[in-house]
Amino acid sequence: MGTDEERDVARRRFDVADAAPVLLDAAGVVTSWSTEAERLLDHPAAEVVGTSLAELVSAEDAGRVPGLVERWHRDGGWAGLLVVRHADGRPVRVMARVASTEEAHGPSRWLMLLSELAEASGWDMHRTVLEQMAARSPIGIAIVDTDLRFVWSNDAMAQFGGGPPGQRLGLRLGDVQPGVDADEAEAHMRHVLATGESVVGYEQIGNLRSSPHRETAQVLSFTRLDDERGHPMGVYYTVVDITAHHRARQRLALLDRAGERIGRGLDIVRTAQELADVAVPAFADLVVVDLLESVLRGAEPDPGPVDGGAPVRLRRAGRQSADADPAWTVGIGEDIVHPPGSPPIRCMATGRSWRQERPDPLDPEWDTDSPSGPEATLPGLGPHSLLVVPVRARGVTLGVTTFFRRRDQEPFDEDDLHLAEDLVSRAAVCVDNARRYTRERDAALILQRNLLPHRLPEQCAVDVAACYRPADELTGLGGDWYDLIPLSGARVALVVGEVPGHGIGAAAAMGRLRTAVRTLAALELPPEEVLAHLDDLVARAAREEGVESDPVGADSTQAVGSGCVYVVYDPVDGSCSMAAAGHPAPAVVLPDGSVMFVDLPQGPPLGAGGPPFEAVELALVEGSTLALHTDGLLARGPQLTPETDRDRLRRVLEREAPSLDVRCRSVVDALVPEHPHDDVALLMARTRLLGADQVADWDLTGDPAVVAEARKSAARQLTEWNLEELAFTTELVVSELVTNAIRYGTGPIRLRLIKERALICEVFDGGATAPHLRHPRTTDEGGRGLLLVSQFTQRWGTRFTPEGKIIWAEQSLTEPPV
Repeated sequence: MGTDEERDVARRRFDVADAAPVLLDAAGVVTSWSTEAERLLDHPAAEVVGTSLAELVSAEDAGRVPGLVERWHRDGGWAGLLVVRHADGRPVRVMARVASTEEAHGPSRWLMLLSELAEASGWDMHRTVLEQMAARSPIGIAIVDTDLRFVWSNDAMAQFGGGPPGQRLGLRLGDVQPGVDADEAEAHMRHVLATGESVVGYEQIGNLRSSPHRETAQVLSFTRLDDERGHPMGVYYTVVDITAHHRARQRLALLDRAGERIGRGLDIVRTAQELADVAVPAFADLVVVDLLESVLRGAEPDPGPVDGGAPVRLRRAGRQSADADPAWTVGIGEDIVHPPGSPPIRCMATGRSWRQERPDPLDPEWDTDSPSGPEATLPGLGPHSLLVVPVRARGVTLGVTTFFRRRDQEPFDEDDLHLAEDLVSRAAVCVDNARRYTRERDAALILQRNLLPHRLPEQCAVDVAACYRPADELTGLGGDWYDLIPLSGARVALVVGEVPGHGIGAAAAMGRLRTAVRTLAALELPPEEVLAHLDDLVARAAREEGVESDPVGADSTQAVGSGCVYVVYDPVDGSCSMAAAGHPAPAVVLPDGSVMFVDLPQGPPLGAGGPPFEAVELALVEGSTLALHTDGLLARGPQLTPETDRDRLRRVLEREAPSLDVRCRSVVDALVPEHPHDDVALLMARTRLLGADQVADWDLTGDPAVVAEARKSAARQLTEWNLEELAFTTELVVSELVTNAIRYGTGPIRLRLIKERALICEVFDGGATAPHLRHPRTTDEGGRGLLLVSQFTQRWGTRFTPEGKIIWAEQSLTEPPV
């Protein structure tokens, strides 16, 4: 056989038309050099024939040639990489394949096929290898013609529906995989046929015929096949199953949504409903969340799991269904009592989840203490699977969550159980936080109701309105407070103050201060003395509790560094006195609408130490409005100064309003954001003056005979006021108080009667000694005056003035007489 004949034999045996054939003898010497080899390496045949293969390869490969020749003889052939030398001296990497030619006659025994690898690496794949790769690949591979009908597929395609390869021939994708979007996939194939552009990574999701209840996902890639003239002859495509990856991605997405949507508020029922909303329909068809009644009240449930040996009453807190009109028999807020041994109780008792496929609604273990029986727990949906997961946080069982799937869905598996536990675990933390918040808020509201006035007391001195906006919107509590305290003589005390910090600690400190202020106000002290005593109380309490008197670093639970303004207004003459401790001065809105700010000396914050407190006095025209506020009303920004703050407040106070309440709220709304950084309290009081017909007074001498005249004058005044029914008591009070002033006091002596919500009797004298109530013995001839006064009036007392003292007594005009 000649060289050309041997070459033809080699071509028939090896489908390698692009390879350069070379014939070698038994020792590896070149006996024939083809034109393809000459074209590949540029060595003419005359120079190469008779040369050993070792002389044609690189120095590194030359040492391998003897061993390779031995392998040819032993194995009957060889295939591998060699580096041969080009005629110009550069190395050329080739794929070499050596095969025996024993049926050929002549000295040549071996055929070597050389294929240039250029920059590629690896084996030169012949048809047999390629066919094995395609047919045995675990990846689905198929070829469709230009009509998109199957002409070839490997065995791995069977896992995606359509049966073995032979059954696919002539069919289209929609025929073999009806559960997927065949139209979109074929649109990609047509695009590839039309443009030659490959499509890589097209993701397809659906329910295959082989798994009708299980959603699957595949990634498809499409490449056009061309004939030797470059015309499209079909599409080659691959399919990879990524269902596991798809489901993991879905689980992560569901957990992400749960993190975003569950626990957005601090309401327990809303949190339970958010859990149900997140899980339907992405994870389950129906979800119900049942919690212990104590949890919904915010109470602390018993630690650990519940006792599985006793019935447990749960309350439905959340539910959601993929159906528009589910057949629910238990609504939100209704109770369910599960018997011992039922799956929900077992889960709550053990703290472990429970999974079941196709439970029987008639099974006694699902019975409940409900008129609807098992339907309360297992809605009549036919066969389905369910998960029961206990709601637990901090080792405490709060309730149970049940997930349902219908019969047309894939039953829950272990992965689903773990996902459900993750969802419920996240929700349980939020439910527990909401429960604890509910408890804290309830406690805070109780504290608030006991600290701030429910309503301001009725009196005739001022019309009053108040507005309070805390910085801590969760508890609704802060350290600011306001108060109106009725005083003797128809006067009132107006108080606004603030304690550093926010929340319950500051509110508690505020409550102590407010109580102290009311106690000091009852002593009828002037404003500067009230603040001085209050300052002493705060400083002493701080020392006893080990807190330094530092207003900057004050503990939020302490009153050190607190501010307070104390105002006393007298409606008889319109006089007003006030003092401040580290607190903004009040503003005054005059009857004509203009605004002025009181020039009030600023004393140090309470408990901080410093100079004595000073008071100022001024006379207010009737109809003037005092505006007492905390500094949170004028929260300064970087561009604001005290002057600009006052200008802002002035402009707002000058606005007209239909009522004092509306004006008070509008001032806060205009100056304070919806969520302030500091607590805000505003107290507005519009002054009144008692008319001349409401006040009567007489100057008296020190003669005991004047007592009878004083009784007659009081009786005549009561007749003018149509208060004759109080004449006896009033004459008794006047007689005793005037007698005491003459006997124990010094002149001058003055009697005054005031008629407002009470009939007030006041006797002034120049003495500085306070009277004391005595309990005389039967044989005592005197000492019963003040005892009688205390028995016949609602209240009585003494207040001191710079000139002396006033003993007063009140009889209510709105309550039955004593």
